[in-house]
Amino acid sequence: MVSRRTVLKGAGAAAALYGVPGLMLPAFAADRRHGLSVFGDLKYPPGFSHFAYVNPDAPKGGRINFRPPSWAYNQNVLTYNTFNSYILKGDAPPRMGLCFDTLMVRALDEPDAMYGLLAESVEISEDGNTYVFNLRPEAKFHDDSKLTAEDVAFSLMLLKADGHPQISQTLQEMVDTEARDDTRVAVQFSGKQTRQLPLFVAELPIFSKRYYTDYDFKQSTLTPPLSSGPYKVGDHAVGRYVEYEKVKDYWATNLPVVVGRYNFDVVRIDFFRERQAAFEAFKKGTVTFQEEFTSKIWATSYDFPAVEEGKVVREEIRDNRPAGAQGWYFNTRRDKFKDPRVRKAIGYAFDFEWTNQVLFYGLYTRSASYFENSEMKAEGRPSAGELALLEPFRGQVPADVFEEAPAPPVSDGSGFDRKLLREAARLLSEAGFKRDGSVLNGPDGKPFTIEFLNNTPSFKRIVLPFTKNLERLGIEATFRLVDPAQYQSRLNTFDFDVTTQRVPTGATLSDAIRQLWGSKAASVPGSRNLAGIADPAVDALIEKAIGAETREQMTIAARALDRVLRAGYYAVPHWYNPNHLLAYWDMFGHPEKPPFYDLPVETTWWVDTEKAKKIGKES
Repeated sequence: MVSRRTVLKGAGAAAALYGVPGLMLPAFAADRRHGLSVFGDLKYPPGFSHFAYVNPDAPKGGRINFRPPSWAYNQNVLTYNTFNSYILKGDAPPRMGLCFDTLMVRALDEPDAMYGLLAESVEISEDGNTYVFNLRPEAKFHDDSKLTAEDVAFSLMLLKADGHPQISQTLQEMVDTEARDDTRVAVQFSGKQTRQLPLFVAELPIFSKRYYTDYDFKQSTLTPPLSSGPYKVGDHAVGRYVEYEKVKDYWATNLPVVVGRYNFDVVRIDFFRERQAAFEAFKKGTVTFQEEFTSKIWATSYDFPAVEEGKVVREEIRDNRPAGAQGWYFNTRRDKFKDPRVRKAIGYAFDFEWTNQVLFYGLYTRSASYFENSEMKAEGRPSAGELALLEPFRGQVPADVFEEAPAPPVSDGSGFDRKLLREAARLLSEAGFKRDGSVLNGPDGKPFTIEFLNNTPSFKRIVLPFTKNLERLGIEATFRLVDPAQYQSRLNTFDFDVTTQRVPTGATLSDAIRQLWGSKAASVPGSRNLAGIADPAVDALIEKAIGAETREQMTIAARALDRVLRAGYYAVPHWYNPNHLLAYWDMFGHPEKPPFYDLPVETTWWVDTEKAKKIGKES
């Protein structure tokens, strides 16, 4: 069998990655696996027909115009200037992933299981360090060229060398790849990898090696890329909208992981700088689906004619995913935020109870945990299992790690809780801050100032009451609104005091949490460790969590990690809603029961032509 080494032309960094002279494959287990999961459990057997949460007979056609509720890497929900979504440079439109096939696909009714798309099966060496993916020979790119093992090997090493830091940093323990023939690709790991890393690799986009020999992957570009997925970039106007067009002869249409999915002919995303403008577009029917994240709009603004006439439907669907940790994150790289007492004091000035009642119409619940809405949330005093993990760090972590799980203060709801502000003042004084009339000076003698950086105008009404309480403490606090491109640039270079971030985690913790809270990520531009967390105890507990051999062990480690993170006061916690708040024009059909771990509207819903006709929304 001929081995063909993948080479990244002209990439010095990549050359170093190819130092191994050839993959010597170790002994392999006899079986070929149709799916993977972190702890080995799979719901779907070999030969399954389709995922249980789709309608296999869903009609095809029509379009959905929607505002994406999530995005990744360099994607920007407010604008875009590139179609390269997998590097740090530029702002890409959300959902570029619709254009690219991956080795395997997540089953959204299981915590982490994946099943074959490009890869028909996978073989795992007995030592667990080499995975051989067996590709489907019919796989092809949109120009009808074959997608081969060379493309897979090339793509994975390209992403390790030049991909977005959230990808390249995660791939550090993937040491090499090799195409064994057109349909077999070997991926070798260092032996230090986590159980989750092979699954992360299996979900990465696969590029055309030939295409990226001609185009520089490291550069932003508005040339739609050659890809192989169910959609391709269609009509678009930079910064205004992009349409993803269904590929009519998509090679994988009849595969079990595709049946019942990708039902729309066009998935369109419109871009708006302000939420109110986006809402007006929805009222007019320009946007036909949205998940609502503004409590004021949800509570007060759905009274327009289309709602009253039954043309627009509102629906609440339970969100079973971990809510993650949304909050105002401090940039601890800056001296003024290095002391946790300062960070804790600032948190005392935010009156959530008043905010929730007056501004949020009582719709939200306060976040306390980095794993809110999941069994990984730490509660009460540490269990015996948690203590076993925490004891080695006694004296190195705050004492309250060993007490009741740290939680944000509860105010009297007045908006100006004197008791909490007095406690904040005490903490600041303890940290060396002194009042000089109406001004609070830091230990360096300079006035204490805070700039809240954001790219969303709607946050201003929430921040302003917060800043008034900070001013009562003698802190000069301002709200800085910048355009989307500048905002992303400043986050990438950690050029901010405080900014809003939602830190999502899945039901199974993966290598990605190193990018959220790990010390190495704190110094990598573009990483999601915006707070700059660099704590040996956090690093050790991250490894315990992602190195766990059972889900129970992972949960215990996550709870211990949660305690240490919360005791660091790296953020002023925000809030969450345990439900998806959906509003859409009544022209869609959807599966009776959504998958437990996500709400994939654009890939599992469809246009109901009879409903669409009734409300005048025929395609």
